[in-house]
Amino acid sequence: MLPEKVIELIVSSVIFQLMNAIVNLDISADALASARMSLEDLRLEMAILLFRLDRLSLGKAAEFAFLPVGVFQSHLASRKLGPHYDVTDALEDAAALASLPR
Repeated sequence: MLPEKVIELIVSSVIFQLMNAIVNLDISADALASARMSLEDLRLEMAILLFRLDRLSLGKAAEFAFLPVGVFQSHLASRKLGPHYDVTDALEDAAALASLPR
């Protein structure tokens, strides 16, 4: 696994404002091999870090990792990371539920 600081540096070099564009990130195969990581491993590590830092929602982090949300949640659970859910989220959910037809 790459050290967290290295992953943070890689993540900071990617521009996330390009919502529907594909961004290419060049990483040498040697660097990945030295870290004993596949491209999928790196993508997952970056997605988990961005989720943990509150830079991506659960759904977007799963999308970033090219995983279904449930599979991504399993990876989070294996690291004892829970969903981000606060009072604001609860109030938004309550408002959304209240606006549904009965």
